[in-house]
Amino acid sequence: MDPLGAPSQFVDVDSLPGWSDAYEAKQLDCHQSPVEKAQVHVRSPFPYRKDINEKIILWKGDVALLNCTAIVNTSNETLTDKNPVSESIFMHAGPDLKDELQKLKGCRTGEAKLTKGFNLAARFIIHTVGPKYKSRYRTAAESSLYSCYRNVLQLAKEQAMCSVGFCVINTLKRCYPLEDATHIALRTVRRFLEVHGETLEKVVFAVSELEEATYQKLLPLYFPRSLEEEAQSLPYLPADIGNAEGEPVVPERQIRITEKPGIPDDASDEEGLEADLAFIGSHAFARMEGDVDKQRRLILQGQLSEAALQKQHQRNYNRWLCQARAEDLSDIASLKALYQTGVDNCGRTVMVVVGRNIPVTLIDMEKALLYFIHVMDHIAVKEYVLVYFHTLTNDYNQLDSNFLKKLYDVVDAKYKRNLKALYFVHPTFRSKVGVALAAGALRCQASHQGTHEVP
Repeated sequence: MDPLGAPSQFVDVDSLPGWSDAYEAKQLDCHQSPVEKAQVHVRSPFPYRKDINEKIILWKGDVALLNCTAIVNTSNETLTDKNPVSESIFMHAGPDLKDELQKLKGCRTGEAKLTKGFNLAARFIIHTVGPKYKSRYRTAAESSLYSCYRNVLQLAKEQAMCSVGFCVINTLKRCYPLEDATHIALRTVRRFLEVHGETLEKVVFAVSELEEATYQKLLPLYFPRSLEEEAQSLPYLPADIGNAEGEPVVPERQIRITEKPGIPDDASDEEGLEADLAFIGSHAFARMEGDVDKQRRLILQGQLSEAALQKQHQRNYNRWLCQARAEDLSDIASLKALYQTGVDNCGRTVMVVVGRNIPVTLIDMEKALLYFIHVMDHIAVKEYVLVYFHTLTNDYNQLDSNFLKKLYDVVDAKYKRNLKALYFVHPTFRSKVGVALAAGALRCQASHQGTHEVP
């Protein structure tokens, strides 16, 4: 709280100049009408709308100091990222915010989660996680960043918020090109306000000095302040402006549905029944496929052959492996919970799992499983030893039995065949009971493997 009589450090959004204000002042200085000389023959996909422009504010400053209904915090999947925006929000909000974030159990990329503002002037904080940018996965990064902005706005709409203060969600640490990210941010907000403009009174883009120039350059493309500016901005719009909601679109991935699948579009109606019959059975949807439900029933009844079961399991594992190789798992890798530490006296690779470094409640455990597969796939082709350190673990480090069962069911047979020993270091009574139960259940399948406890 500010001392009595001292000016507040927080900034009221109603006191900030709007996006249109500076432009209108400039027009008055030049003694021109904003629409004078405007001869627009081709309208922009983002036409001039005064009602939308009045809601937009570009402000160079710290988003944590905004006095509005909600501000946006950009973070990582565990909501513990250290970047200038997050650090300022945590500093001004006070220690209660960290305690609140522990209850959220993390946030996936593209999602948005809500907490109270605590000591901030803003009533709420909307937390979101921007994507890590790699040119190889550009489409995925664009879709994730769009989801960040869209989900924040949707949450604001659901909570009947009047004003939202956006930080720049793409951080330098995540390597997203600023100009590309700004295009997505502005067009997503624009498309949302076109449909749901009545729900929000103010949208503030809080930027740093480095980011301000880019926003000043691109804002006229999506929020033109006159018909003249709309016409001037039109040539500078990118080729990809997304769909009706601003979402990035990949044309080749869109499903095209025709009246008669498999028949060329230029087929003449006069050709009659003979033309239709000629195409029957010639496209993928007309080929006979095995009864998937029957196969599942046979599995449940134990009537499917061992070879068929192994083949099906291998296909399932290969799908997980492909996903593990395509996914960005650097956030899981940074935990340093699984790594290779050398070889034992028999020349077998020794892999270490550190339980204390696995914040089960804060990370996406499916990504943890993908990371395990990504690291272990080439290790498990030959004999190896696994050492699990249970030292100094807490309740939020305890691996769920369902997760362990899923891991056991998903991994390839080579994992179980080549695991020659599992060492459990510093077990607790609870973990001893868990290991004993698990070992009893798996003894018939893995009788050649050894499980050891190290006090």
